[in-house]
Amino acid sequence: MPSDWLKLTTHRLDIYDEAQAKEAFLDEFNKLYHASDSSAESLATLPTAYDYIRLGHPLSSILEWAIAQSLNISPSHVISFSSKIAPVLAILRKNLLEKKATRIAYWDKLPACFDAEVLGNIYSYNFELIQASNWNQDEPFEGTTVYIKVGEEILEFDTSRDADFIVQINSVGSIVVVKNRDFSSYIGEIQHVRRRETIAITPKNSVLILNALVDSEKIVLQESAPVEQLEKVQNEIKIVTGSPTSALLASSGLSIQYAITMGLVDYAKSHYPSKKVHLIIPTNCYGGTNDQARRVAVCLPQVEIIDLLVDGENNMVDSLDGVLEGTALSDAIPLVIAEIPTNPRVEVPDMNQLAAILKKVRYTVNGVEAITPVFILDQTFCPNTSFLRQDDELAEVQTIAYVSGSKFPSGGLCTAGYAVSNVQGAHYMNRIAKHLKVCDNEATSEQVKILAEQMPTMNDRIIRAYLNTRAFVDAIQKILPRAKINFVEETLAQRGFTPSVFSLDLPSKGTDFAERESYKRELNHKLITMMISAIPDAKHCVSYGQLKGSYWTIPATSTQGTTQEEHKDYILRVSCSPDMDVDAHIRVLREFAKKYIMD
Repeated sequence: MPSDWLKLTTHRLDIYDEAQAKEAFLDEFNKLYHASDSSAESLATLPTAYDYIRLGHPLSSILEWAIAQSLNISPSHVISFSSKIAPVLAILRKNLLEKKATRIAYWDKLPACFDAEVLGNIYSYNFELIQASNWNQDEPFEGTTVYIKVGEEILEFDTSRDADFIVQINSVGSIVVVKNRDFSSYIGEIQHVRRRETIAITPKNSVLILNALVDSEKIVLQESAPVEQLEKVQNEIKIVTGSPTSALLASSGLSIQYAITMGLVDYAKSHYPSKKVHLIIPTNCYGGTNDQARRVAVCLPQVEIIDLLVDGENNMVDSLDGVLEGTALSDAIPLVIAEIPTNPRVEVPDMNQLAAILKKVRYTVNGVEAITPVFILDQTFCPNTSFLRQDDELAEVQTIAYVSGSKFPSGGLCTAGYAVSNVQGAHYMNRIAKHLKVCDNEATSEQVKILAEQMPTMNDRIIRAYLNTRAFVDAIQKILPRAKINFVEETLAQRGFTPSVFSLDLPSKGTDFAERESYKRELNHKLITMMISAIPDAKHCVSYGQLKGSYWTIPATSTQGTTQEEHKDYILRVSCSPDMDVDAHIRVLREFAKKYIMD
């Protein structure tokens, strides 16, 4: 096994075809299997299975392949999750949209996280539960049947059951088998839940199951993280953020974001049952955020997406003022999700003005005081920046901040994320914790261990990475004076905004916009190719906050994958690490400029 299979959270995009993903990886893996070639060198050259480990990875793909082999079905019909309940939620979601009935039959017991009341009342899922011993399989059922078995047995999928889906749940996650081929259309939907609301089974836990398969043993129970490690992570987050609340640790950034959204929807339904929820989202923000919000709205009639323009010629403060005025007039509940700095243009609003807009007293069309906004802040680009202390600009605003732990908190070693709040937002945290448990999206013990090891050095790594980025940006401005660079001003850095990512809009040429845009897009790929060819630690992927090297991507074709086309950014996004050869990067840039830019 290549060591990177266990250690990396992002994978090479230069050997990745998203449309093929797991299929291309397994096709080539099968060739090695039949050739009896299991060398690490050969395995390392396989096509990238998934670009980001949250969605899947080589080890999860091989696990699914092994199970499929034993059942004589296609590997596409086997999907593994870190969450014990996510595949069931994926099927329920699909049936909600398809207006189909769902029957959940279970052997002996349901997983401890299964909360029928919450799934019905908050998520709007419709289903009936039946214990397997009371299940008359001869009785016709107009709908979808899911069979659940909880236990540590390996590959004991009871295919004799008259079920459309079989879900086996164990201590390290769950595996769903699409038994009924008439339900093949569900595969993409189940995969997309894994992409947006949870994560694939982790590499370490995939290895646990694979080793158990090889040895024909039960899975070794996953141990909880030691109390001292949990306390260490909690203390580090409290020191960095100044939050009065304990952090909620999730399996990924999108896992915690989903818990925040559903927790706030839950709170809204219990306190304002007749009111609409306006989920206010930047149009060009990270594609996972954008897509997840819309996926929530399509399932819940009371939730509506409101677009927020935040970048470039659009000012976040002014845009938000207008949007919140409209929400107030319609007497809806405003939930604002925003990235600071913004992604990918790395812009920071005037924080005093932003706070004033969020605190502004507004009125409904009937003259009644409108509901106060909740500000949900994605501070992944600047996890060391202070937002939640009592002397911060947002102190009087209900604020919940979250961070993707796959970035600086873990140095790219795991996908865990976390959320904290200020005093004003603290009363929401129990609701968020509740939905983290309902979806079984809490951080794994291994993730907690990694955070405990990495977080004490986070602030130092952030500063060193920022200084490398500043040096590189300064050089680019001299070498390519006509290029547009989006990066924080030094005055913002003094305020505490020290990201190590910037966007680069290369100078182009052509007689009209279409020609200039086409030429620029070609230049983007040429620069990326030159960098990763010349510099061993330069990589073509979407990473940020890693321990070493530089990372290059085009947001429109990666992080903005599900963003509406008119809001996509066909520019370069570059992220720098605390350990990189800045001089080598500058040399390659000079060569690129001399070859493609300079007259």
